[in-house]
Parts: sequence; C-alpha cells; structure tokens
Amino acid sequence: MNSTLRSPAVAGSWYPASAPAIVEEVEGYLAGVEPSVRPDGLVALVSPHAGLRYSGPVAAHGYSLLRGRSGLTAILVGPSHHYAYKGIALWPRGAFETPLGSTPIDEVLAAALMAADAEWMADGPRAHQEEHSLEMQLPFLQHLVPDLRLVPCLMGSQSRQEVDALATALAKTIAVAERPVLLVASSDLSHYNPAPVANQMDALVVDDVARLDHERLMARIEQSREHACGGGPMVAVMKAARELGAQRSHVLRYADSGDAGERDKSRVVGYLSAALLAA
Repeated sequence: MNSTLRSPAVAGSWYPASAPAIVEEVEGYLAGVEPSVRPDGLVALVSPHAGLRYSGPVAAHGYSLLRGRSGLTAILVGPSHHYAYKGIALWPRGAFETPLGSTPIDEVLAAALMAADAEWMADGPRAHQEEHSLEMQLPFLQHLVPDLRLVPCLMGSQSRQEVDALATALAKTIAVAERPVLLVASSDLSHYNPAPVANQMDALVVDDVARLDHERLMARIEQSREHACGGGPMVAVMKAARELGAQRSHVLRYADSGDAGERDKSRVVGYLSAALLAA
C-alpha cells in the first residue's frame, strides 16, 4: 500500500463512486449558476462540504469561477471532524485520490508551509484518513482544473492562536509561491436548527464574510461554535487573503439543506459560497 496516497473516504456515499456520475452531477450544478462576479483577482473561496446533493448547488457558484483555469495549487483548509488536537495537520506529500483520479500534492509549497511555523504545522496524515471536509472540494476542483495540485490542511482546536498562526504562515508562503495559488476555506454553517432559526444565525456569518471582517467572525465563533463547524478555517483564510491583497468579498450563494433533497426545513444545515477578491 502506498502510504502517501490518500484514498477516498466518502466516495459512493457523499458523492458518486464513478467518474462519469461525478462529472454529470457537477456539471448539472454548474449549469444552474448565473455568473455574478468576474474571476479576475480571485484570492480565495469559502465553500461548503456536505454531501454533494445538498451543498453542491451552493459550492458550484464559487467553483464556476475556475472554469478555464489550469496549473493551479489549491490550499484546502478545513476542520477536523474525527480527531481533536492542537495545530494544523498537513498531508504534505503524495496524492489525494477520488474516482476522478489522483491529484498530486504540491510538495514544495507544503514543505514551505510547514517550515513557516514548525510549532503549529505538522505532518499529520492520520487526521485526513476519514475526513470529508477537504475531500468534498475535489469533485469540482478535479473536474474543472487541469494540472491541479493540492496542499490539504486540517485545523484541530481552531483557537485564536491556531488561526493566527495559520493565517500568517499561509500569507508568508503564498507570497513567494512559484505557481498560482487559490485558498479554499471549507465550512458548513449552523447545524440542525429549524430553517428560520438557522437562516437568522447564518445571516450573521454571511455578513461577516461579506464585510471581509475576520476579527468580528473570530469573536463570533469564540462566543459560540454553533455558527460554523469550519469557523477557524474561514477566519484564517480571510485573514491570509487580506494580507495577500484581497480587498472585497462577494457572497455568491447562501442556502440550507432544506432547499435540496426532501425539502425538510425542520432541521437544516447552512451552506455558503463566497469569493474573496483583490482590487
């Protein structure tokens, strides 16, 4: 077994098990997007990570901006749902595999990111083995971006110190990267509230993202983790994006899980797609 090849954990359950079925579903969601922003100056995306049938129609609004891009490294930053730890766990070498194929790790950039802050960054493959928050970005990324490379990062505690350390390391590393880099913050919003309650809670986070106000979002998450499971990744990416020249944020789409599938509005999960742009 190749210990540097990360096998898919949720293919066949959270998204289809075959490449043709993935492409068909992803293209179906992309076809429903009416462009509302130009992709020029795209620094980062905020994207959800639920099952594709639920979050895919929202995620498509962000990933549609990558149509025609190639030679890109995506730094994926998400929460760890299965393991508790302090720091950021990277998968720094090898490849991530899905039914769409194997996407190589940008090993040069991953090594530079770990070197940027040895206290907080670690080679942590165990945290990635069962995790879905980064894998659920791959159906869109692998389908849309030829010559894609990845740097997968999972946050543990999502404390303010951890967020600040990651944001600083990301900005420092990306500023001197040899390839074009896109930051992706993977997060769902509130979980399992009635839709009116969820939509009211989520509107606060959506407004923080729209204002590109990472400090207010960090304070909100410190007050209650119920706002977003990947609040730390969102804040770290927003903060790094600002350091890298992002001056505005465009909220592309908000919806909840009751807008898809069985249309059950009694217990919903919130989903957000946003683009952080320079100039």
